[in-house]
Amino acid sequence: MPRTNIVCGTYLFKYDRTVTSRNETPVLVDAIAQLSFLVQNSLVEIAGDYDLSPIQTRLLGVLRDREPTMNELGRHLGLDKSSTTGLVSRAQARGLVARAVSEVDRRVVRVSITDVGRDLVEKVGERFAERIGELVADLADGDRREFSRLAGRIVLADMRRHGLDPGGGAA
Repeated sequence: MPRTNIVCGTYLFKYDRTVTSRNETPVLVDAIAQLSFLVQNSLVEIAGDYDLSPIQTRLLGVLRDREPTMNELGRHLGLDKSSTTGLVSRAQARGLVARAVSEVDRRVVRVSITDVGRDLVEKVGERFAERIGELVADLADGDRREFSRLAGRIVLADMRRHGLDPGGGAA
């Protein structure tokens, strides 16, 4: 089988140009893993430039368009209750997020992004979009649209499997 070795950062990706239905799963797994490394390394680098960890960046990204409860936020980020509380407390201490007790149910706490947090996540988001643009620059327009469509389907399906509503709250 003809193989092309592609070096991506510090990773060696073996791209099999003769994928068949029998061998596509290992190639797909490798390709997604390598892509994940590229994306995560980009996020870590950019977030670090703003003194944010990747999980803090994810927190702010989630809060851009919703005000979830602490429980919803924990489910969305894949964190347990104490980890979610610590993450939100640290972000609140930096003035990036705010907590408010629900007017409907006083036991429920909702989390929202502050103006400072929004400004920061917009800066990170702009740089991250530039980096992703660089990563997909060699794809034709149609390939980029198809890649985006397929990635979106994967993400939405995973959200539903984890009981999350793609529109913002819990399903």
